[in-house]
Amino acid sequence: MQQPLVAVSTDVRQFDNYTWHAAPQQYLEAVITGAGVFPLLVPSFGGRLDFDELLSSVDGVMLTGSKSNVHPSLYDGDPSEANGPYDPARDATTLPLIRKALERGVPLLAICRGIQELNVALGGTLGTEIQEREGSLDHRAPVSDNQDERFAIHQTISIKPGSCLAGVFGAGDIKVNSLHRQGIDRLGSKLQVEALASDGTVEAVSVKDARAFAVGVQWHPEYWVKSDSNSAKIFKAFGDAVRLHAAAKAGARAAAE
Repeated sequence: MQQPLVAVSTDVRQFDNYTWHAAPQQYLEAVITGAGVFPLLVPSFGGRLDFDELLSSVDGVMLTGSKSNVHPSLYDGDPSEANGPYDPARDATTLPLIRKALERGVPLLAICRGIQELNVALGGTLGTEIQEREGSLDHRAPVSDNQDERFAIHQTISIKPGSCLAGVFGAGDIKVNSLHRQGIDRLGSKLQVEALASDGTVEAVSVKDARAFAVGVQWHPEYWVKSDSNSAKIFKAFGDAVRLHAAAKAGARAAAE
């Protein structure tokens, strides 16, 4: 079987006098080495893209983290500069792509901004500056010029027994590198909680009755996929689901012939 393709979201950035549609290398490395599949960057052109055609050609979708936040107008939040920066072109691409992928049963892994996009796409809301809430932990990255220090694995989360991720990690506590200042507030329809931080912050979700692997995590398994067993496990689970979907498509084509 050919190496399956996975659609990867892109941010829209301005530099060197050009507009770039780009994804951080760590995510692409993790898809290749951790999931064993081929990353295909999807430009953020929103409704100009034929999502059905795209999803007929790929066997998985991965949504990356980003410095930008989902625009609050998409969930009746406060669209002030304080809750930015924003990337409306990415929002216009990822939200319909999520809905289409779930409708078609294409495996989905949503990371950091991705879990927030998944929640908003399914009707949920986001809380901003969650570290300011009474009783909340500070989930933000430590201030450092060293990326390894910023993305250090330091936070304990609890995986729910009987959940999708309990099948990946086992139930109980694991340590992750969760770093964010926004988080899920009201859970989107069709979503269920997979893991919580000690302060009750939602750290992972899955889609109820999904036709394939459909999970969102607030932490960053892509960063340590080569050296941390739990980071590797989630990409392996995603890669296995992608290959299963590819094999099913190949079987359906063979039967039709």
